[in-house]
Amino acid sequence: MSTKILLGRAAIEISGILFLFYANLLMGEFTGHSRTGKTLLFALNDIFTKENFLIGVVAATVGFVVFEWFRKRLEESKE
Repeated sequence: MSTKILLGRAAIEISGILFLFYANLLMGEFTGHSRTGKTLLFALNDIFTKENFLIGVVAATVGFVVFEWFRKRLEESKE
C-alpha cells in the first residue's frame, strides 16, 4: 500500500475516532449527574481543552495502529 493511501486512511480514521471521543464528552456534559441549566456554549468550552485534545489524539492514534494491525492479520489469513 502506498504511503499516500495509508496517510489518507490514517487521517480519516483518526478524525472519526476524535469525533466519537468529543461526542461522548459532550453527551457526558448533559447527563443527570452534571448540573442543570448548562448551555451548549458552556459545555463546548468545558470539553475543548488541550488535555482532552491530547488524550483524544493519543487514543485515536493507538486505535488506528491497533485496527491496522488487525486489518493486516486478516489480509494475511486470507492468503
